[in-house]
Amino acid sequence: MPAPLDVVLQAAAAAQEAPPPVPPTLEEIQAIQDAAYREGLERGLAEGHAEGFSHGQAEVRRLAAQMEGILDNFSRPLDRLENEVVAALSELAVRIAGALVGRAYQTDPVLLQELATSALDAVGGAQREVELRLHPDDIAALTPVLAMTPHTRLTADTSLSRGDLRVHAESVRIDGTLEARLRGALETVLNRGARA
Repeated sequence: MPAPLDVVLQAAAAAQEAPPPVPPTLEEIQAIQDAAYREGLERGLAEGHAEGFSHGQAEVRRLAAQMEGILDNFSRPLDRLENEVVAALSELAVRIAGALVGRAYQTDPVLLQELATSALDAVGGAQREVELRLHPDDIAALTPVLAMTPHTRLTADTSLSRGDLRVHAESVRIDGTLEARLRGALETVLNRGARA
């Protein structure tokens, strides 16, 4: 076994014989720096992409909500316009029907007689005082065919058109104008259409 001093001397000699560590070359340093740069760039790009994607999704959701609001605002005026068109067409239908039906009442007093009779029956004209208001020309045409009771009084009303009538009793008033009847019929049709 060698002496401890010899071991120390041998270790010192071996250390002197070992070459000193070689510092990296400029190319090796550049390669290390380039690798670190690429790694950092790739990591930063991935993180930036994830963050940008998240912000992009939030922006898309915000814009989608904004577009939904805009489309909702567009649909309201269209609904209102649709209602206005329906009202205008209804008014036109009432006027056209009124013109056609009004002529029928002028040419056939029996139609007006049936209307007057049903209106008088509705208010109990045989048992109470009733005033039947008609256009003056309708009174002349209706008088010969209308079975009058002693409680019924015919009154000329120039504010009414041919074919119109109004019935006034104690606490009852019936608007039998052609326009009111047509509007009532049209309203019934529109309500049935809305429920269907």
